Amino acid sequence: MRPIRDTIPLEEARAILLGAAHPIMRVETVGLEQAGGRVLAREVVAGQDVPPFSRAAMDGFAVVAADTFGAGQYSPKTLRLLETVYTGQVPTRPVTAGGCTEIATGAPMPEGADAVVMVEDTEKSEDGQVRVFSPVYPGRHVGRQGADIRAGQALLAAGDLLTPSRVGAVAALGLDTVDVFARPRVAILSTGNEIVPPGRPLSPGHIYDINRFTLGAIVAEHGGVPVPQPTPADTIDDLNRALDGVRGADLVIFSGGSSVGERDLMLDAVAARGEILFHGVAVKPGKPTLFGVIDGTPVLGMPGYPTSCLSNSYMLVVPLLRRIARLPEAVRRTVTLPAGQRIVSTTGRHQFYTVRVQDGMAMPAFKQSGDITSMSQADGYIEIPAQTDIVEKGQMVDVILFQ
Repeated sequence: MRPIRDTIPLEEARAILLGAAHPIMRVETVGLEQAGGRVLAREVVAGQDVPPFSRAAMDGFAVVAADTFGAGQYSPKTLRLLETVYTGQVPTRPVTAGGCTEIATGAPMPEGADAVVMVEDTEKSEDGQVRVFSPVYPGRHVGRQGADIRAGQALLAAGDLLTPSRVGAVAALGLDTVDVFARPRVAILSTGNEIVPPGRPLSPGHIYDINRFTLGAIVAEHGGVPVPQPTPADTIDDLNRALDGVRGADLVIFSGGSSVGERDLMLDAVAARGEILFHGVAVKPGKPTLFGVIDGTPVLGMPGYPTSCLSNSYMLVVPLLRRIARLPEAVRRTVTLPAGQRIVSTTGRHQFYTVRVQDGMAMPAFKQSGDITSMSQADGYIEIPAQTDIVEKGQMVDVILFQ
């Protein structure tokens, strides 16, 4: 047995992780349908005006604004109708003094017209006369050419996250593809002779692999591509072969094999190939966490217990992966609630404590580190600082929500 003698604070562990994270450099071209949530790799410059023509912003009549001055409910101005233009059509007649064009929202403005009178403020007769009951000023209800985007304008910068509105802005330029940074490929290994993939019969003394799937879900949710690997046996030769098999990954995450047992050999395997940056974090659950670098690739060893593995994923994997993927820091949704029960923590270790929201209170959901229901039946978690040993019932706590 090799006990973990020295642990480091959680914030120090995070700082080491982020210091070793190299933002991905690979670039790929994707269609706009796949662009949402990606990070732009090259500046987008407008090649044309948006909108590309002046257009009506309301259903009504395109007019020369001066022709409507003085119009009122009891003293309308009368104009002659020249033509009707719908969206997708082009006006064929210019509007001159005394004339007007019936126009649909979004249709191109005819030459000579400088305003639109809303249809509600007009009355059209069968003989082609249009009475206007309300004046408009030049530019009223008109979307000018280039009012949104001007040709030559730098619309988006490299590094911008492609939100739905930004994808829409790219589409407005007529582009159907965009250059983005590739998603980091994350190799995921579950170690342990007792691990069996779901779907196979479970022999005595064995358990189904949980961590491969929870880690994969975390990776996919935060900008990475999970690449599951076969489960290696608890021998140094098998672990070395497993590490050989993940060369080329942008990040390697394994679960199990980082604790203090005689068969927890991942520490030796990583140390022999690269550098161990820390082994042991002052958190509960999740103390036996390992981090190293092999040939420039970050290697993160998570505890084998499912709750420990998943809680440390939120605290450590997420910020590391998002830095590599060039994504902004994750936005945490938080609600402040009274603790529903007294919670006793371990002084000296930062605790990640799962809770469910019930009757307006934060009720404990944590069982043991090995129980996945500690997470699956929780709505979120609270963080109990290392210097705090008790959270009293009724004390207000910040619940970080999972969804």
